[in-house]
Amino acid sequence: MRVFTRNLAQARATFGAEYEIVAGDVEDVRSLQTAMQGCFGIHINLDGHGDFDLERRGVENIARAAKQTQVERITYLSGASVVAENTWFAGTRAKLQAETALRESGVPYTIFKATFFMESLPRYVQGKRASVIGKQPSPWHWVAANDYARMVSKAYATPAAANKEFYIYGPDAYTMRQALEKYCALAQPGVAVGDLPLWMAGLIARTSGAKELRAQLPFFEYTGRIRETGDCREANQILGAPTTTLEQWAQLQM
Repeated sequence: MRVFTRNLAQARATFGAEYEIVAGDVEDVRSLQTAMQGCFGIHINLDGHGDFDLERRGVENIARAAKQTQVERITYLSGASVVAENTWFAGTRAKLQAETALRESGVPYTIFKATFFMESLPRYVQGKRASVIGKQPSPWHWVAANDYARMVSKAYATPAAANKEFYIYGPDAYTMRQALEKYCALAQPGVAVGDLPLWMAGLIARTSGAKELRAQLPFFEYTGRIRETGDCREANQILGAPTTTLEQWAQLQM
C-alpha cells in the first residue's frame, strides 16, 4: 500500500511502517506519475485547507496521470450534497468538477458521495464543551470510517462498481446536536453540548488566531443550508450496507 503526501513526517506518524510513503504534490503531475508506477488503483481524498478549488485541480491532474500510467481504477471521496443546485458553494462546485474529470478520464472510476463521518465528532469538542457551529437543522446518516473503508475495498474487487457513483449513508439519521449529544454521553461524559453562532465563531477565530476554524466557517454556513441528496440503495446492494451505529462507534471510543 502506497501513500502519496506532501507531509512525510505526518504521514509516517499516521500510517506507520506498514505503508510505503511517497512525497509529492497533486499539482505536480510528474510527481504523481512517479508515485503511480506499478499501482492498480488510486483512492483520492483531498483537503485544500480553505483552497476549495484544489479539489478540482488535483483530481484533474490525478486523472491525467492515471491514464498515462495505465492505472486500472480510481476511487474518489466526494460528498452527499454534491449536486448542481449546491454549486453556489465553491467547495461543492470544485467537487462536481472533479467528478466530471473522472468520468471523462477514460479510467474506470467509482465515486463515493458520503455523508458526515462519525470520526469528525471529536473535533467539535474543546475541553468540557462541544459546540454546534451555526444553525445545523438537517439530519445526516452519519457513517463510520471502517464501514466506508470496507465499501471502498470491495469496489475494487467488484466489476459492477466500475463507472458508478454511490451514496454512502449510515444506519441512522441525526442532526449535528443529536449526534454530539449521543457521542458525548457515551464517550466523553461530562461534556456539555451548546450552540456557537457563526458570528461568534468568526470572532473567536480572528481574536485567537485559530486559522483552521476560520477556514471552516464557510463550510458550516453551507451545511446549515443544505441536506443529503441521492439514494443509497444501489451502494448497499452492491457493496453491502454500513452497519455501525453511532452508539456502537461511540462506545468503542471509550
